[in-house]
Amino acid sequence: MRTTLALLLLVAAPLHAQHHHADTAFASMQARGKTAMGVDQYASSHRFDTLADGGRIALVSGRDDSAAVAAIRTHFRTIAAAFARGDFATPGFVHDGPVPGTRVMAEKRSAITYEARDLPRGGELRIRTGDPEARKAIAEFLAFQRREHRSGGRRDD
Repeated sequence: MRTTLALLLLVAAPLHAQHHHADTAFASMQARGKTAMGVDQYASSHRFDTLADGGRIALVSGRDDSAAVAAIRTHFRTIAAAFARGDFATPGFVHDGPVPGTRVMAEKRSAITYEARDLPRGGELRIRTGDPEARKAIAEFLAFQRREHRSGGRRDD
């Protein structure tokens, strides 16, 4: 009995530690996201869509909060301008390191357009390109975001 219990504890402890680490890393990312975006990440929802001509990022507040909606819209206008300059520091900050696709997106910045648009309770960033290499980088960027943010999205590419 003791041997079985000891064996279970040995097996379960690393799994618990991995789960705890993943949750701690996610919570840290959510906190950095709140700093970068000015909105509580747990009270809002992200969506990252890969589309045939690029993609779309949407962020909406989960409640009727005019300050959160204004912060989201300001965030999208700010990152649209930054991304157009090839500046991907904000996603690097939120994810605490390099984000897949951003190196190529920065190199191909003249082939990509970014348009911030208001949505009810939030905003979106529409990303468009006709360049196949840029489209591939955008798809990598959005797939990474979907995984990291544990969010929804679609693939129409």
